[in-house]
Amino acid sequence: MAGYRGGSSVSASTGGGGSAVAAAFSTRLLLLLTLLPLALAAFAFALQWRGGMRDPAGAAWPADAQRFPGMENSPLSSSHGGAGSYFAVSSSSSSPGADCAEILGRSAASSNGISLYRGWSFDSESAITPKICITGSTSASLHQILPWLYYHKVIGVSHFFLFVEGEAAKPAVTSVLESIRGVKIIYRTKELKEKQEKSRIWNETWLAGFFYKPCNYELFVKQSLNMEMAIIMARDAGMDWIIHLDTDELIHPAGAREYSLRRLLLDVPDNVDMVIFPNYESSIERDDIKDPFTEVSMFKKNYDHLPKDTYFGLYKEATRGNPNYFLTYGNGKSAARVQEHLRPNGAHRWHNYMKSPNEIKLEEAAILHYTYTKFSDLTSRRDRCGCKPTKEDVKRCFILEFDRLAFIIASTATEEEMRNWYKEHVVWTDRDTNLKLLRKSVLTRIYAPMAIIRGLKESGVFTNAVTSAKAQSKTKSSNMGLGNKDPIQPNGTAGQSTLEGSHGKLQATVRKILEMVDTQEEAAMPPMSPPGFLELTESVTAFS
Repeated sequence: MAGYRGGSSVSASTGGGGSAVAAAFSTRLLLLLTLLPLALAAFAFALQWRGGMRDPAGAAWPADAQRFPGMENSPLSSSHGGAGSYFAVSSSSSSPGADCAEILGRSAASSNGISLYRGWSFDSESAITPKICITGSTSASLHQILPWLYYHKVIGVSHFFLFVEGEAAKPAVTSVLESIRGVKIIYRTKELKEKQEKSRIWNETWLAGFFYKPCNYELFVKQSLNMEMAIIMARDAGMDWIIHLDTDELIHPAGAREYSLRRLLLDVPDNVDMVIFPNYESSIERDDIKDPFTEVSMFKKNYDHLPKDTYFGLYKEATRGNPNYFLTYGNGKSAARVQEHLRPNGAHRWHNYMKSPNEIKLEEAAILHYTYTKFSDLTSRRDRCGCKPTKEDVKRCFILEFDRLAFIIASTATEEEMRNWYKEHVVWTDRDTNLKLLRKSVLTRIYAPMAIIRGLKESGVFTNAVTSAKAQSKTKSSNMGLGNKDPIQPNGTAGQSTLEGSHGKLQATVRKILEMVDTQEEAAMPPMSPPGFLELTESVTAFS
C-alpha cells in the first residue's frame, strides 16, 4: 500500500507540472495571436501615413491627377474626388487653378490621354434596336456641333436630321457634317420655305399664335415646321424613335442598366407613344467658360425630380432673385415613337392626329440644358434680334421672362455692367449656397457627358472627322471639277424670316379665317417656366 501511495503521489506531481506547462504555452500562443494582427495593422498604418503605400485602385492614374471642375465644391468630393477617382483627369500642371479648357482639350497624342474611343466604329448599324434619330435646327459652329453629335452617337443615336442656317450652313461646317454617316443636312433655302408654307401644320390653328412674331417666336415656328419634315425622313429611314433637340442640350440617360439611350428606350413598354425627359439647367461657377460640354458639371434639377417640400422650401435660394426657378424653359423635351399620324406639338412635345399619345415621364433620365453658359451668349442673342430694348417690345420677341431681361441688359448696359449682371444672375459663386443646395439635391453633379466628350476629343475623333471630310472634298473636286454646285446649297436668304414671301398677305387672311372656324384645337406647347409660388397658391386654393 505504501508503494502504491508513493507511486500515486509521484504521478500526481508529474501530471500537475505538465498541466502548468500546457497552460503557459496556451497563454503565450494566445498572446502572440493577439499581438500579431495589431502589429501588422500598426505597420500598415505607419506606411500609409508616411505615403509609402499606393492605392491599387488609383495605380492607373497619374500621380498629378486633377479632378473635374466643381468637384472641390461637391459634398461627395472627400470620398470621390481624390487622385484615384474614376473621373480624375490628368494634367501636366499641379496648380489647382489650371485652365480646364487646356486640360480637357489636350491632344490625343498625350501619353496620359483617354484612348477609349480610338478605333470605335461609329458607322456600324448592324442589328441595332431600337433605331433612334435626333432632329434639330441650328446655326451653331462646328466646334459645338461635333461634340454634341458624337456624344449622342456614343449613347445610341444613329441618325441626325439637321436643319442648318447661319454659321452652321457654311461649307466649312456642312462639308464635315455631311461626311459623317447617318447625318442629313437640310439647308434653309427659299424652296424649303415655300414648301413649308404649303405644309399641313402651317395651315392649322394650333401653331397660329406664334406666327408673324420675331426672334424666339419665329424660331419656335421654324422648329415645328422642321420637325414635321423630319417625321417623314425618320419614317423613310426606318427609325423607331424621334427626338427634337437643340445643340446646347445633351441627353442624360440615367436610370438605364447602362449609360445608353438605346437601352433606356428599349425598356419602354410597347404601348407608350411618348417619353418625356425633364430638363436640368446648367449652373455655371465661372464667368469665363469657353467649352460648356467639358467645363460645366453642376446642374439644377427639374421640379419633377424633386420632392415638393424641397422645391418650394428652397425656391428663393435656388432662384437667386431671377424671375423663375430656371433661367429658361422647364417643361423638358420628349421622344416619340415614329408611327402614322405623328405630328409635332411645338418644340417640346409630339402629338398624334388620330389619338391622344400615351406618355410617360422618366424619373431619372434628363435633358441637360447648357443655357447662358458663356458670357458671349448675352450679346449673341441681342445681335440675332432686332427688337427695341423696352419692356413692352421684348414681349413681342421673347417667350420667357429671363430672356427679355437679358436682352434689355445686353442692349442698354456697358460691358462692365453686363459682366456684373451676369455674375449676379447667372454665375453661382457662393460656395456655401452651392454646397447647401447640393446636399439637398436641388443642385447635382453630373460628370458622364464631360468624361465621354473629353474621351472623344483626346482620342482624335473630332480631328479625324475634319481631316476625313477634307480628303473626301479633294477627291470629289478632282473627279467632278469645281464648277458643279449642289442645288441645296444655302443662298442669300438663309437666316431670314420663314414667314416672308410673296403670298404673305394672303396667308395672313387665310389664317384669320381658320382661327375663327376652328377654335377648339389644342395650342402648341411653348417653352414654359417651372411652377412658382403663384401656381402653388392657386393649387392649394383649388383643393381647399
